Amino acid sequence: MQPSDSDETMLFATNLDGRFAENVNTAAGASAFTPGFCGGRAGGPRAADGCSSENDGVEWALRLGYDWQFDTFVVGAAGEFTTNDIDDSVSAFSITPARYTMTRELNWTAAPRVRAGVALPSALLYATGGLARGDVDHSFATSNTVNTFTLRGGDSASGYQFGAGAEWQFAPQWSLGAEYLNTKLDDDDHRVRTSGPAPATNPFILVNASGTDFARSDDTFTYNTIRLTLTYRFGS
Repeated sequence: MQPSDSDETMLFATNLDGRFAENVNTAAGASAFTPGFCGGRAGGPRAADGCSSENDGVEWALRLGYDWQFDTFVVGAAGEFTTNDIDDSVSAFSITPARYTMTRELNWTAAPRVRAGVALPSALLYATGGLARGDVDHSFATSNTVNTFTLRGGDSASGYQFGAGAEWQFAPQWSLGAEYLNTKLDDDDHRVRTSGPAPATNPFILVNASGTDFARSDDTFTYNTIRLTLTYRFGS
């Protein structure tokens, strides 16, 4: 599941300098995005049409690792590959009226992590953390049919994970468990370039004839996972 991002917006670089600190204004000097923004997919070209929420999907993971036990203290390392089904959108509404939606969808993550914990009779309590890398699909949708929109940037994001869990041994080499993970992936190089053909008075080409760049105000893809785990331990 993802934390609430109802206050997320879009940022603009009207002079294409990469700073994303400008407003998009009409030829009369009014903000072109007066109707505002919403965290989700726009339901129509007007802010009153609202936005749908993000999709918090189910994930499946395969993990291989090794643990060392010293008395009741356990340390370990593991590598994990996870298939994901999570998407996250933000939308903007212009006075045209028109809608603009940027969406990112996480397909899979790979993560090397370490963990440390305490072994109890037939149970293990642990904390875990490490690096993470994800494959992210980006898309853009709009009802604006005047301008041209081009996606820019890569489809991978790197970051980290941390969390905690517990395992219960129900057979000599089998354990059931539960685990919580918080994942943060930096997704800061994705942009949408807005350009012509459009009238010279079009807000997106007033400052720079080559267009305006869109970016999300939240450049971190953050989500929380609660898992059920099944572990097989080789050896005795």
